[in-house]
Amino acid sequence: MRYLTLLVSLMCMALSVSAAKADRRVAFVVGNGAYKNVAQLPNPPIDAKAMAATLRNVGFEVIEGANLSRDQMTEKLLDFGRKAQGSDIAVFYYAGHGIAVGGTNYLLPVDADIKSEMDVKLGAAINIDLTLDQTMGDAKVKLVFLDACRDNPFAAKIKSNSATRSVNVQSGLAEMKSGEGTLIAFATGPGQTALDGQEGNNSPFTRALIDNITKPGVEIQQAMTSVRAQVNEETHKGQLPWGHTNLIGAVYLNQAPTAQVANAAPTAAGSVPAAVSGPNADAANLELEYWRSVKESNKPEELNAYLSAYPNGQFKALALARLAAIKSGPSTTTRNLNAGVDPATFTDEATQLTEDQIGLDKGQRRDVQRRLTGLGFDTKVTGAFSEETRSVIKRWQAARGYPSSGYLNKLQHKALLAEIVAAPPTASADSAKPARRASSAPAPSSAPAPQRSSGPSDAGAAFVGGVVGGMMGGMFRR
Repeated sequence: MRYLTLLVSLMCMALSVSAAKADRRVAFVVGNGAYKNVAQLPNPPIDAKAMAATLRNVGFEVIEGANLSRDQMTEKLLDFGRKAQGSDIAVFYYAGHGIAVGGTNYLLPVDADIKSEMDVKLGAAINIDLTLDQTMGDAKVKLVFLDACRDNPFAAKIKSNSATRSVNVQSGLAEMKSGEGTLIAFATGPGQTALDGQEGNNSPFTRALIDNITKPGVEIQQAMTSVRAQVNEETHKGQLPWGHTNLIGAVYLNQAPTAQVANAAPTAAGSVPAAVSGPNADAANLELEYWRSVKESNKPEELNAYLSAYPNGQFKALALARLAAIKSGPSTTTRNLNAGVDPATFTDEATQLTEDQIGLDKGQRRDVQRRLTGLGFDTKVTGAFSEETRSVIKRWQAARGYPSSGYLNKLQHKALLAEIVAAPPTASADSAKPARRASSAPAPSSAPAPQRSSGPSDAGAAFVGGVVGGMMGGMFRR
């Protein structure tokens, strides 16, 4: 009987775990900053990207967007509304400009051009109350995070065009009440304005959300207490998040038990370890997901956002190296090369098929690796395009503005061959052997010998000689 009881208990536990994993979690995450008619905000798109990665890591399906027009926001909201129907947890996150007119809050698409109260109420802005009711109305738990309490950029226009009657236009957002099963959190108190943060980083409110709401074993209301404390301290008591909650039970975005876990070290340069498992794995996986989302970025602000969120993160060195490459790239190689590159190189994506069509032999692959190393994209010269080499090719592509796939096509290969390597790197022991074998064979008299060069024509001759030598070496090996 005792064994039967134990079996039943284990089955119940298994069912409860399956039920927990089957929770439907949907999130709407948008950051608007590239406004066309008012001052731009540099950080909301960065905030949204970080928040989307945070929520995906704990099982949310995320409808994500950045710098959306009115029509684009409507399309995303319709998608969110469909997917959030009957969900267990629905999250609404918005960063960008928000305004309060007549006690009602509105979110601003990037194409908003508001001159009067009528423009607001006839659809130039998005009514928050109506939006939440229509998209999240029947979700079991509704969590709303609004990092939109900036100064009202249209306040003066609205007031000046409403001379015939009084209109209530305030700074920040107006107070909102939450319905059953709802938590609403603002970056700061009603009528107050919030800080956008240092350019290229997360805002204080979003950074605190990322740090706290998915901590293992921490209930959401407890997490929001930590969020308020963190923002208050970071802003030297200049900003205090405010909220209203009507939750009727404990809500956990991450129920994993709290325990210590060592950071997984990065593997080869540019590559990323697989997601870890075990106690508190979510914290490590969150950072991993965040890094994956920005590691190929050409935008310094996105890499700085990672460094801000994880100042001692496991990918700190790679992020700093990427920033250095971005900083030096446009002022040297890229700016000098773009003029002579076929415009299609910047749009035609490379695949395994397009690379196969080039027909690179082992010697030519070695030369590709040597050239990449000589251009500052260090990789081993093996004649085989390993995962490490693919990662290096991606970094070269990203630095040049080409589609980053890790594979080459004819145009990209041609562009690489046209680049001048000022000081060819010293060949490794592995690559030196084929070179010696090639030089021992009688070379055609018309083939120039490889040599160091500082001029474009000499460098091209050196490269051709290397290719011919590699091909001859391959013939003799066969």
